[in-house]
Amino acid sequence: MKKLSIWFTAILVAVGLGLLVPGPASATSSYCGLTWGSLMKADGSMSGAPVTNVRTGQHYCFDRLVVDLGSGPAPGYSVRYVGQITQDGSGKPVDVRGGARLQVVVRAPAYDGNGEATYKPANQLELANVSGYQTFRQVVWAGSFEGQSTLGLGVRARLPFRVFTLDGPGSGSRLVVDVAHFW
Repeated sequence: MKKLSIWFTAILVAVGLGLLVPGPASATSSYCGLTWGSLMKADGSMSGAPVTNVRTGQHYCFDRLVVDLGSGPAPGYSVRYVGQITQDGSGKPVDVRGGARLQVVVRAPAYDGNGEATYKPANQLELANVSGYQTFRQVVWAGSFEGQSTLGLGVRARLPFRVFTLDGPGSGSRLVVDVAHFW
């Protein structure tokens, strides 16, 4: 009985000193090591490289949207959560499935110097098949006007995201938007 009471006292002392109690969760802990936020991300530079394609992909920790551009430097962008996606030029609302909507503005046209379309989706309300994706719910085209192009990305909820540009392949470039599966 004496041994039990010694052990019990030792455990109480250790708890009292904080030796056996886990510390608070770290402010930097995150899902899959991702430390992205959900606030607007932007780069104001413009590009003459036209939009040529939109595609998506699934990764272990996030879903990815890629906007391919023709010859020229990577474009600037503005990506943020909004209450409603609107068409470029007209301002008409575009319905987008999902609990939250990301407005993706690519600071590049979807037409060439002669005004000919370089990206003309077959279905503006379904740019990519995202059924079965963990985060994405719908990708829509909201138009291209005055040198910039807008897409709407319906996601499951307001989740952390990141945005970056890549050179290539060849003389082209890409805008990439990754949205985490969880916080």
